[in-house]
Amino acid sequence: MDALHRRLLVLIERASWTLGLIGLVVWGAFHFGVASATRKDLERFAALQTVLAASGAPDQTLWSRERIHAWKAAIDDPAPAPLAVLRIPKIRLEVPVLSGTDERTLDRAVGHIEDTAQPGTVGNAGIAGHRDGFFRGLKDLAAGDAIELETLQGKDVYRVERIWIVDPDDVSVLDPTSAPALTLVTCYPFYFIGSAPQRFIVRAVRIRDTTAFSPLSTERVPCSLCGHWRVLARLRTSDVWELVT
Repeated sequence: MDALHRRLLVLIERASWTLGLIGLVVWGAFHFGVASATRKDLERFAALQTVLAASGAPDQTLWSRERIHAWKAAIDDPAPAPLAVLRIPKIRLEVPVLSGTDERTLDRAVGHIEDTAQPGTVGNAGIAGHRDGFFRGLKDLAAGDAIELETLQGKDVYRVERIWIVDPDDVSVLDPTSAPALTLVTCYPFYFIGSAPQRFIVRAVRIRDTTAFSPLSTERVPCSLCGHWRVLARLRTSDVWELVT
């Protein structure tokens, strides 16, 4: 009976050690994963902060004189943490997205509109900017153009779906959406003297596959004017053939 009792105690001890070791492994793996995720978040946050600091010299070719002066005054303020970085390759725009749309914030960068979806999440994220500053280049956008948004969660690519003009009191452009979307808002007309009477709206939807902007097919055709061969490409985002070369 004593031998059986000792054998049972040995089995219990071994089982306890085994469970303890398994628990330590699981605990270590969990904390390693948390540390790894935290490190990546900190690295991405640092990258966003770097872009904010680097945005000290934006292309101000199209900016108004008043907006340049306002930016120079605001850039010396303590830098808030950016929510995201907005990039529009077509107009060579790279600008931090800050929280809020007060005058000082929009003098420094572009601002996330309160009560809209957070940048990079599901829903309609509204972003506002001055028409004579960072968002003046929006006038050159067209349906199908790409917009990039980088947040702590990663980088997403959006495609411009629609551009239109609304009255200032038309807030329906900021209504929630079931899918990830960006709504860029600025005053209109772009070169209006005084308080602009309308709003210029750019709506973009997130695409899952960045190859959506690559050509779906190409075709060589002779130019009717010069006779030289040209390449036409049909993009995945459109049924329209566009001239490539």
